[in-house]
Amino acid sequence: MPMIVMTPGAHKLDGSIKAKAWTFLQKLTEDDTAPGLHVEPIAQSADKRVRTGRVDQFWRAVMFRLDAKGVTHYVIHGVFQHDDAIAIAKRVVMRTNVANGIPEILEMAEPTEPVAPAPALPPADASATEPVVEFRPVSEPEPGRSQFERLGLSRDELVSVLGLPDDVVDEAWAATDEGAVLDVAARYESTWFGLALVALAAGDSVSTVRDSLELTPVTERVDDEDDEAVLEQMRRPAAQAQFAFVGDQDELRRVIEGGDFGAWRVFLHPEQRRFVEATYSGSARISGGAGTGKTVVLLHRARTLARRYPGSRILLTTYTTNLADALRDGVAQLDPSLLIAADLGRPGILARGVDAVASAVVRGAGVAIGPAVEAVLGDARTDVHARATVQTWNAVLDSVPTSLPVEVANVTFLSAEYSTVVLPNRVRTLEDYVRVRRPGRGLALDRAKRTAVWELVTHYRARNRIAGALDFAETAAVAAEYLRTSGPRADHVLVDEGQDLSPTQWQMLRALVGQGPDDLFIADDAHQRIYGPRVVLSRYGISIVGRSRRLTLNYRTTAENLHWALGVLEGGEFVDVEGSVDETGYRSARRGPAPRVVTCSATAELDEVADTLRTWLAEGAVPESLAVLVRTQHERDRMVGALGERGVKARAVDREKPPAGSPLVMTRHRSKGTEFSKVVLTAVGAKANLPGVLDPGEKADAELRDRALLYVAGTRARDELVVVRRS
Repeated sequence: MPMIVMTPGAHKLDGSIKAKAWTFLQKLTEDDTAPGLHVEPIAQSADKRVRTGRVDQFWRAVMFRLDAKGVTHYVIHGVFQHDDAIAIAKRVVMRTNVANGIPEILEMAEPTEPVAPAPALPPADASATEPVVEFRPVSEPEPGRSQFERLGLSRDELVSVLGLPDDVVDEAWAATDEGAVLDVAARYESTWFGLALVALAAGDSVSTVRDSLELTPVTERVDDEDDEAVLEQMRRPAAQAQFAFVGDQDELRRVIEGGDFGAWRVFLHPEQRRFVEATYSGSARISGGAGTGKTVVLLHRARTLARRYPGSRILLTTYTTNLADALRDGVAQLDPSLLIAADLGRPGILARGVDAVASAVVRGAGVAIGPAVEAVLGDARTDVHARATVQTWNAVLDSVPTSLPVEVANVTFLSAEYSTVVLPNRVRTLEDYVRVRRPGRGLALDRAKRTAVWELVTHYRARNRIAGALDFAETAAVAAEYLRTSGPRADHVLVDEGQDLSPTQWQMLRALVGQGPDDLFIADDAHQRIYGPRVVLSRYGISIVGRSRRLTLNYRTTAENLHWALGVLEGGEFVDVEGSVDETGYRSARRGPAPRVVTCSATAELDEVADTLRTWLAEGAVPESLAVLVRTQHERDRMVGALGERGVKARAVDREKPPAGSPLVMTRHRSKGTEFSKVVLTAVGAKANLPGVLDPGEKADAELRDRALLYVAGTRARDELVVVRRS
């Protein structure tokens, strides 16, 4: 049976032809000699291995046939209309790069016009509380001088060291700014050298690019006539960004039907593949900005671990239920053949929110949970299955007189002190609390203030005890204590959005999986911390020293939208889970229009959003690919109603999976983990919605999270971004 090798170009099929292409490829893998397929060589073709095959009367596949070890491989270049397919088949060739041995499919193509520079946008409103960023061009061109020349690169090293084709170097060398280089890269997006151009344009050195793409020089020229040697080169990391060996027909169907989002689940960047396949001696971490493919790495790594360690217990977890559901769906989309665990502690892959995992541990312990509760809270109760809420702190503050100043006697400070200091350190008495260290808490507390705080903590615990309740942080702490004595429930834990987890959740995950090879694998981004406090993992028994790397290439957002979003972060200090200040340095391989910024009143904002959605729908946009991101649930419901009054039907999205058929309206928080073709951000620059009276440290952290939330929202847009600023 022939094997199919897909390329990104072959994956991008018009929706009307996908079903026919699937049928053709399915039959091709069964019997490539079937008469109805018309698999034929092309007379006067530049490459004798080229074949075309009949998809239907009007469409033909262009592919290369390679034979090795008794197996026929068809490398699918694309599906084209009949006459175009014949013309392409005549001029397309496959060759191996003389510098690095990577196979390349090349054909002469008319260059496209570069994207015109975007006009500068109006200056930001200096009085706005929330950061408002004006669009800035990717770089300022220096007329007449190559961008690569300004970066100190030489044509020779691009060709001889990296192996960039001469004609590609000629095109790139003519570009006078970073944006123009990206335009060239976009024409070669399905090749490793498209990735190389993006990195070089951003200022990476030749050696950095070579190492990143694993472009090792060849010691002996690969014989292009040797099919087996060419196929072997296709399995190299850089080549796998362009060539994907499809294992069976189920996988083939997923590749064909997956769409653009599915494409980069198949074609991994060499750096992503390195993290997917690596074996670590302990815990490891990848960081990276929005859209850099961290979640994709986690999904592929889960599959790799399932194959490497058959029968192992693998947990995929994250902060929210919505994101956990997306992980579960991602596993099914990536590989439906994977064993899905029935419950925590069972073989297979389980995707669950971290709070659900903690609750499952506590619930599964039954009456044996008593000693763990005592270790955390000081009493051995077993009635712990109700859920305490923030309202309990409000009730304590309303009923218990206190001498504490208002910057301490508030729900924000007390709940943070309890979850980040008291619970992780298993503080059970006043003397314990007086002695405990409070790193990162900012506001100093003397003994008198600690005594007063402890009195409020005591009343809080008493109310929860009477109600038979634990809050989320308590549940995680109790689960961690129970697991510490009862033993692990997982062999491998993969954590997405790790920046949002709390100290006791990290303690629970550390106890959930035994220490050993490939135990914890963490994906995080300090710039997207919108829920949790700052956390340093080493304080909770998780060591990632020497096993932490960054992803920098954004696959989702255009360079223009990314620059706008990164501008939101400027001036803020974002500390990662290793305790270091996290830098940005992200780049995008995609170009698009500049974000459009509109300044108007709250009332006029509704008209602007309605007009924008109507325009996009009239242009043929898929309704559910459009999103309006608002600050609060109240604003969400108001927006949906106002749009309806203006003749635009939109759907409010809360916890459920976003529906199809209408533009969507959701809060910025809810948008985490989603992506849309076009996005409208509303109320940008309005007064920040921060909690009441905060001490300076709490206020600064809340403002930082508000910046992060706007960055998250701005990076949900793949193509177009409209920013509506409040006047």
